[in-house]
Amino acid sequence: MLGKIIINGQIKALTGLAIGGSKSDMTIGGIDNNVIKTSEGVPFIPGSSLKGKLRSLLERKNNKEKICNCGKKDCEICVIFGTGMKSKKEEEVEAGLTRLYVRDAFLYDPIKKEMENKEGIFSNLELAYTEVKWENTISRLKGKANNPRQQERVPAGSVFEMNLIYNLMIEDDIDMFKHLMEAMRLLEDDYIGGNGSRGYGRIKFENLEIICKKIADYKEGNSGTAIYSGHFDTLDQKEVIQKIKEVVGDEGQ
Repeated sequence: MLGKIIINGQIKALTGLAIGGSKSDMTIGGIDNNVIKTSEGVPFIPGSSLKGKLRSLLERKNNKEKICNCGKKDCEICVIFGTGMKSKKEEEVEAGLTRLYVRDAFLYDPIKKEMENKEGIFSNLELAYTEVKWENTISRLKGKANNPRQQERVPAGSVFEMNLIYNLMIEDDIDMFKHLMEAMRLLEDDYIGGNGSRGYGRIKFENLEIICKKIADYKEGNSGTAIYSGHFDTLDQKEVIQKIKEVVGDEGQ
């Protein structure tokens, strides 16, 4: 291993998010579709949901009709996101272990407090941290609502704290890192969670901090080298890759 790239930042909801949880309220008039929450009742974005969406977008970009498990060392999908070991013998997987770890993204504390106090844009929240939106299925023959239901969602303006870890196992992984940034760009013009075709789930990555930590940094207790700090839409991908190569330097020799 050469080191790790750490991406800290924020995920801002531009429209309501509906990342599903379990049905908890069976009472008459209760919400039909809940969002996933912590044990304290606070909504969050599961790392599995974010990682799965990033992977699926790269697969679609590469015209993959099914989940890619080829395991080839030049496949950015299998290298970055890993392979399903059930489909191949371990010795047949050239890509090696997954490079990307995605942590759960929890609600940014200042936003959480605004919601609890019903302040600013969250002054009209029906619930502690979420809103309820009524939806219907309209009969095209009769023009009537067939299935009125309540959808809980995290409101627009919510901000979640993000942490991604990208492992640099070999030198080729540095160039592969550009595909992760590509997947993030694709996600900004797509959606996460449910009901994306109806406007839900649009997000934006903000306040990014990219740090490269060599193995020597871990041995010596150093905090690593700052590669980039700022908004995602101003990030120069080629410059980031070049800086990482300069930092890693002799680690790959």
